[in-house]
Amino acid sequence: MGAAILVCFVGISSVAVQTEKLRNDKVAAFDCTLAPGDTLNIKDPSVTVYFQGGSLEIIPQSGRLQKVTVKPGDTVFRPAQAGVVKNTGAAEIHFARVDFLGSGGSETWGTTGLSPNYKLLFENPYTRVYDIRIPAGTNEPQHTHKNRVVVCLSGAQLRHLMPDGRVEPSTLQTGEIAWRLGATHIGQNLGTTDLWVIAIEPK
Repeated sequence: MGAAILVCFVGISSVAVQTEKLRNDKVAAFDCTLAPGDTLNIKDPSVTVYFQGGSLEIIPQSGRLQKVTVKPGDTVFRPAQAGVVKNTGAAEIHFARVDFLGSGGSETWGTTGLSPNYKLLFENPYTRVYDIRIPAGTNEPQHTHKNRVVVCLSGAQLRHLMPDGRVEPSTLQTGEIAWRLGATHIGQNLGTTDLWVIAIEPK
């Protein structure tokens, strides 16, 4: 699937360019960079994962303006509401944004199936989101994921050991945004860098 470039104009502000990384019936995921002063339209329920920190204004169509400071790894859910995000800092801000295209679900998954070293960040009717960290040269216990978007904050050389004995390569690069199918496996970090991933499972 080729990447699509979306250009959004907001008033007389600078142009913000997004690269669409994946799309299916559940989600659309984008790699976004906001230069100082750039703005970006938002409307769908979404999760944002920040690769770089900075200062932002969230300007909803109705409601109060919010000024926020973010740092690398911050992960935020925004409900469905039209508005604008503006970079008010002096440096560019790089982030991944995952928009939810469905109406969500009523199930609550909690930590069911997850490895005990994962940190559940939040869950709501649209998604379950958790933080995965695997130090270099270590393994995780067997666990189960649902279909998910993975946003890689720190890449590593990985492989999965499947219950039927198969071995699957699973290396991720820093900055990668990818779709992974649900599976049960043991994760192994074979490299010299620690893995840090945010997993976003749509409902």
